[in-house]
Amino acid sequence: MEDSPLTFPCEYPLKVMGAQSDEFRTRMREVVRAELGADQPLAEQERVSSNGRFLSLTLTVKVDSRDQLDKLYRTLHATGLVLMAL
Repeated sequence: MEDSPLTFPCEYPLKVMGAQSDEFRTRMREVVRAELGADQPLAEQERVSSNGRFLSLTLTVKVDSRDQLDKLYRTLHATGLVLMAL
């Protein structure tokens, strides 16, 4: 039994923060599509820090289970590009 306040499947706003770069943007999209499927529609929002060094990227994705969401977070962190994920 899953111990989660979320009801799956659901749309989930995944927020990742890292250095402001095209590599960060591209790699985050690649990881999400690899984990959730190439046809995964991504609603995206970006916000650059006031000094321009960091990027907050919010990708709203459809997830089917807590396990799938946990695996996605682990894979994003494994890239070495994510400073923080919410």
